[in-house]
Amino acid sequence: MNVQIIGADAKQIGQMKLPVQFDEPVRADLIKRAVLAIQSHDRQQYGADPRAGRKQSAKLSRRRRDYKGSYGKGISRSPRKTMSHRGSQFMWMGAFAPNTVGGRRAFAPRAGKVWTQKINDKERKKAIRSAIAATMQKDIVVSRGHKVPPSFPFIIDDSFEALKTSKAVEQALLNLQLADELARASVTRTRGGRAARRGRGTVRAIGPLIVVSKDAPVVKAARNIPGVEAVVVDRLNARLLAPGREPARLTLFTAAAVQKMEKESLFI
Repeated sequence: MNVQIIGADAKQIGQMKLPVQFDEPVRADLIKRAVLAIQSHDRQQYGADPRAGRKQSAKLSRRRRDYKGSYGKGISRSPRKTMSHRGSQFMWMGAFAPNTVGGRRAFAPRAGKVWTQKINDKERKKAIRSAIAATMQKDIVVSRGHKVPPSFPFIIDDSFEALKTSKAVEQALLNLQLADELARASVTRTRGGRAARRGRGTVRAIGPLIVVSKDAPVVKAARNIPGVEAVVVDRLNARLLAPGREPARLTLFTAAAVQKMEKESLFI
């Protein structure tokens, strides 16, 4: 597949043939598995106190002539704790069991549970190749909600890697006719309910991803633009290429990044 190379001034510089990584069939199911595996490592473990509901003595004998025993009282076998007594007459209250007030939880969550998911290395690389190939299919990118220019798909010139300020990066993206995409990614949506109480009260759309060949100045310069991210090509993963587990994020590869991907046989 041949695509055109566009400079920061939106002029076509030349053409380039994409490497084999872009020829992979799009496997949405495999991409989803790879993203879930990455997200599972961010999940925080949680659990109840192992002694919760078990801190009181609730042993009640059912044997004949045992002191504090319930033999012959006509009560159920639920565990009980002694609240008070007068002579040999005791007042009990249910405890310890899940069906009692203040008792333990049945099958309470344990902090030692392992939430991380694993994925085979070959499957992970195949998922990344599949996500890379999806970024060059205009119909899938548009169906994801991105506002793409008429000339898409294309790759960008290496001059993008030298951009040092957020203003310069934003202007370069505007030159590529991505004004509608930047406007879409800058809109903040308010969430209510439990999400707001837990510090996730706002959510913003995901914008373009810029893939460069090295740790260039544009990586830091793109941080202040809402929705825009920049990453070195050898640090790509399925979550960056398919956020929300949906493939085909609007991705702009520099020519040097594509050459590095082909030369070093990345993700193969």
